[in-house]
Amino acid sequence: MEAAVASALTKEVVLKLVALLSEKHKLSRGLKDDIRFIRTELDMISSARDSHMAMAAGRDPASSSSRISMEEMRDLAHDIEDCIDRFLPCPCVACQGQGEAASVLRRVKKAATSARSRFAAEIHKLRSRLKDAHDRRVNYQAVNGSSAGASPPAADTGAETDPVGIDEPKQELVDILLQQTGPGKPGVISIVGFGGSGKTTLARAVYECPGVVRRFPCRAWAAASEHRDADGLLTTILRQLHTADAPLPQISMDGFLRTTECLIVIDDINKQHWDVIKSILPRETKSRIIVTTSLQSVANACSSGDGYVYKMSILNAEHSKVLLMKKVFFQGCSPELERGSTAIVEKCDGLPLALVCVAKFLLGENELTGSHCARVCHNLGHHMEKEADFTKLQQVLVNNYSSLSGYPLRTSLLYTSVFPNGRPIRRNTLIRRWLAEGYVQCQYKRSDLEVADENFRELIDRNIIRPIDASNNAKVKTCRTHGIMHEFMLHKSMSDNFITSLHDQNRSNFRHLFIQNHASGSTLSSNQRTSPASDDAAGSEKFRARSLTISGDAGEAASEFCRCELLRVLDLGECNDLEDSHLKDIHKLWHLKYLSLGGTISNLPKKIDKLHCLETLDLRKTKIEILPVEVIGLPHLAYLFGKFKFGKKDLRKSEIAEFSQRKSKLKSLAGFYADGNPGFLQLMAHMKELKKVKIWCESTGADNRGLPDISKAVQKFAQDGMDTTGIRSLSLNLGNTMGDFLGSIQEYCYLSSLKLHGQLSVLPQFVTSLCGLTELCLSSTNLMGHDLSNLRKLRYLLYLKLVEADLGSFTIDNGDFPSLRRLCLVVKMPILPAIKEGALPYLVSLQLLCKDLLDLSGMRIEFHDCLEEVALDSMVSARTAEMWETAAKKHPKRPKVVFLKRIDPSEPASAAKYVAADGPTREKCIVDSPQSGSRNYIVVFGDSMVKSVI
Repeated sequence: MEAAVASALTKEVVLKLVALLSEKHKLSRGLKDDIRFIRTELDMISSARDSHMAMAAGRDPASSSSRISMEEMRDLAHDIEDCIDRFLPCPCVACQGQGEAASVLRRVKKAATSARSRFAAEIHKLRSRLKDAHDRRVNYQAVNGSSAGASPPAADTGAETDPVGIDEPKQELVDILLQQTGPGKPGVISIVGFGGSGKTTLARAVYECPGVVRRFPCRAWAAASEHRDADGLLTTILRQLHTADAPLPQISMDGFLRTTECLIVIDDINKQHWDVIKSILPRETKSRIIVTTSLQSVANACSSGDGYVYKMSILNAEHSKVLLMKKVFFQGCSPELERGSTAIVEKCDGLPLALVCVAKFLLGENELTGSHCARVCHNLGHHMEKEADFTKLQQVLVNNYSSLSGYPLRTSLLYTSVFPNGRPIRRNTLIRRWLAEGYVQCQYKRSDLEVADENFRELIDRNIIRPIDASNNAKVKTCRTHGIMHEFMLHKSMSDNFITSLHDQNRSNFRHLFIQNHASGSTLSSNQRTSPASDDAAGSEKFRARSLTISGDAGEAASEFCRCELLRVLDLGECNDLEDSHLKDIHKLWHLKYLSLGGTISNLPKKIDKLHCLETLDLRKTKIEILPVEVIGLPHLAYLFGKFKFGKKDLRKSEIAEFSQRKSKLKSLAGFYADGNPGFLQLMAHMKELKKVKIWCESTGADNRGLPDISKAVQKFAQDGMDTTGIRSLSLNLGNTMGDFLGSIQEYCYLSSLKLHGQLSVLPQFVTSLCGLTELCLSSTNLMGHDLSNLRKLRYLLYLKLVEADLGSFTIDNGDFPSLRRLCLVVKMPILPAIKEGALPYLVSLQLLCKDLLDLSGMRIEFHDCLEEVALDSMVSARTAEMWETAAKKHPKRPKVVFLKRIDPSEPASAAKYVAADGPTREKCIVDSPQSGSRNYIVVFGDSMVKSVI
């Protein structure tokens, strides 16, 4: 991991050196020579590091000299980057004549052109240090280290001999395996999940189930990770399948599978193995195949068509404690020991392999106490690195990390450990922070945002980070890292001077700092060095950190932001004790690209316009109601979030013209009040890169003054989209306007996503003629069946969400919505639309969110051949839940029945927000209630639990 961090950093510094050598910076010849030397040397070192990591993937064989060399190169790269950043706040050509940036750049150029300038002297000194480091590497052969000859660890963690919590999933897969009789298409069962989650254990339990053994007496089990190529894998399978009547040399896999009823399990399969296996499978076969993999894309490929994908769930707290009882707490738990076992359960986060390894380690104790268990949890990162009992777990975690494609992705994964363990992370927040930190490198003809999105999807695909909530287009909206992976990464990040707490006494050497002190428990890491520095030293201490993330109380740190003079990311969205006055000097953070503020902030600082490099400003949690006009003019601002009014009543034509000349880079403006002040609406027309807008509409006066301005701005935004084919999203909260002003919008505009919230007298005509509309949400519109029926004109719609009191008058006929993939209906009354056979032919997800839903409510899921998921409100009755689960089992695709928890049950249906539970994670515990004769119904969603009375 040290190599990955060093490699990522050196390549980022090289890019800055290239920018520094561009023609716009008139540097002296000597200074240019020094910079070229540093650039070339860092390029060579980075390539050597990548080669070293490729040889050492999945293990940690580095010699002492190699490790010291990596640390030296990391520190040198840090120093070079710090030097460049201090003298070159903004490298953008377009910014050279603008305000504060122009002043800074003039000072830089003046300093840089002098042969005796401090900048030139520092660069020359760094060149000398780099040359010395290179000589040491050569002298001690630190690059190759001792990695030659080492072999990568096996990815397979083996099957657990006494598993817990697999009875239900085992029965589900056994039922699927046995339900088909006679020849048919080779439907493959894929078991997918994070390493150590029990995939192999589940597959083994199904493989050895008596009913399966009777049905498939001819069976084979093979571990793909033990074979470098598919030929060896096939040979292993054939050796197990051959019979006395058909000796091995005469067996053809194709012919054997066509005529013989057999079961094949391939553990830890990859795409290359599957491509070969698939090519020899007959079109019809009596045989069945089960595969396990940690990649969702591989599981989808293996089970495409008539197959079935089972996604592993983590163990809940009850099953985790049962596993510990079996492995270590044989004689039960005293109250004191119970507290320690709870700490282990929370730290291991439901991962079976982690629980087994901790239990194995605890068996070595003479006297087991709760306090010792707590200490083990507190130092778990250290134990995972040093103790032999954790070898399997460490192999799995290192393999997850080292198998990632390239250093930027590995660094991006490490970066997630700056967030509190267990805290949901917004996908877009994480991606914007990656961009601000420079951890995403553009590729040919692709934007940095596209590359960042692809990196995120790869982490999801590998099940390294867990999706929590899905958005309209099935993209993951929020996520979190596995608890044990978070602990492992944080430990490594601290060891590599990458991430640490602001309370760490060595904090000045780290790139990313955090404060985490939630009331739910201390989040201080097992490695955290909390001895405070002396007051004198603290007062003059400068940090080289690029980010600061505070969750909870900042304390004295609230007034010390400016000591982190090179900050790019300042995330205070979860900070509880921040005051407006603490932000008075924030304008000194010239490099700041990402700023998020929390609920205690009422006003932005007066000099906010000095934050020249700011790209993201997130004010959604603040009390800020008026946005200073200067903020909109920030030259690099791309993402602005909040709910505010414009800070200036009337804009002069000259001010609008000046704003237009600045060429705003705003991509997302979500959002602002349109309340009669045309300020935002006037400037919208000049935001040429704007892709996402959210507006709260307010009518002012009896004449509804201001509504025509909204209509004009919306039409201009939608018509400008006619020249694009990408994302263009509009969200309108109609407030008290009735939405009639939307009728004046001309047809034939372009939007990819439209959300309308508020009462409408009629569906606006432009909606059904929108080019490219793939997502539509109508909420509390009170539209009736006739108006809603007009939506059938949207032949390319992929997602439709309707939030209404009832939808009984809405009928979806044969042929309607021929492209729709996801339908979400949120209703107060359990009256659903009639969906006729032949409608929604490609529907994969059906969400019916009504806590009072009765039985199947007239829905016929057998009409939808492609259905993969049915989502219900978690508060539905047990009878309704069971009926839907029964109907799902009878469906050829066996869609998942998942339960969505309403975040705030007191909110009306029109404003309700739900958290998605991924996969069949609902568990029921029925307990008689003697007072009422009712039963308590408990629904578990991963880490959370909702209780209702039936």
